[in-house]
Amino acid sequence: MMISSFTRAAPALRRTTRSCLLIGVLALSSLLSACVSTGFNLNQIDTRVSAKAQESRVRFLILHYTALDHDKSLKVLSEQAVSAHYLVSNEDKPRVYQLVDENKMAYHAGLSSWKNYTALNASSIGIEIVNFGFEETPDGKRFFAFPSQQIDAVIMLAKDIAARHQIKPEFVLGHSDIAPQRKSDPGPYFPWKRFAEAGLILWPDEQLVAQQKALFEAQLPDVTWMQKKLAEFGYATPQTGKLDPETKNVITAFQMRYRPNLFDGNIDAETAAMLEVLTRKAPQPASTAGAKP
Repeated sequence: MMISSFTRAAPALRRTTRSCLLIGVLALSSLLSACVSTGFNLNQIDTRVSAKAQESRVRFLILHYTALDHDKSLKVLSEQAVSAHYLVSNEDKPRVYQLVDENKMAYHAGLSSWKNYTALNASSIGIEIVNFGFEETPDGKRFFAFPSQQIDAVIMLAKDIAARHQIKPEFVLGHSDIAPQRKSDPGPYFPWKRFAEAGLILWPDEQLVAQQKALFEAQLPDVTWMQKKLAEFGYATPQTGKLDPETKNVITAFQMRYRPNLFDGNIDAETAAMLEVLTRKAPQPASTAGAKP
C-alpha cells in the first residue's frame, strides 16, 4: 500500500505546531509575569502629592433664558442636542437641576467668543433659567421679567460656582455677550446690577460715568472708537468704521447689560461713557527704575 508524502509528513507537522503553541504560551506567561512583577495597579495610583501649578479648566459662567416653559425646558435640555450644567425653574420655590457634571462639557454656548477665547463650551459652565424670553408685538420684542425668588436662586448658585472655580467678574456673561449676532438672552430684564452688587460682575462707577457723559455730550466718539472699545471690553466686534447691523447688535448687547431702559444699538453719550469707564485702566505707580538711593 502506498503512503502519500503528506501522510508521512503529518506527525512532523503536528510536532512543529505543538512546539509553536508551547513557545507562544511560554512567551505570554513570561509577559504576564513581567507585568505582575512591576507591582503597578491602576486602582492604586498615588494621589497624596498635588501640584501647586494648577487651576480649574472652567473660566466662564454663561447665563441664558430657555424661551420655554418649565416642562419643555427640562425635556429639551436633557434629551436633545442642546444642554446646560444647570437649570433654574421659575416656581414659587425655585428648583435647581444639575443636568451635566461640572467636569464635563455641556452644549449651551454654541459659536461664541470673548476677548481672545473662542468655542466657550469647553471652558464654561452654563446656567439656563426658565423664562419665555420675548414675544413679537407690533411695537417690537416684548421681553419677560424674572421672578425675584428665581434670581435669588441664580445668584446663590452663581456665587458658589464662581467661588469654587475662581471665575473672574469679567468672565461672568450672558449668551448675548458671547454671541451678539445670534442671541439676546438673558435679555434686558435680567438684573445684572444685582449680580454686580453680589460681586459677580463688573459695573461702572456712576460718578465717573456722569463725568464722562458730560464730556461725550460735547463731543460724541465716532464709530471707530466705539468698535475698538467694545472689542477691548471683550465683544467680538467688526472693525469697519461703520455703524453696520453687526456693530449695532454688539452695542445692543452691551446696552441690555448696562443700560436696559434703552437698547437701540445707537451710539450715545451715556453708552460711550459706560464703556469708557469699564475699559479705563487703573493708574499705575510711577516707575522707580534707575532711581538713585
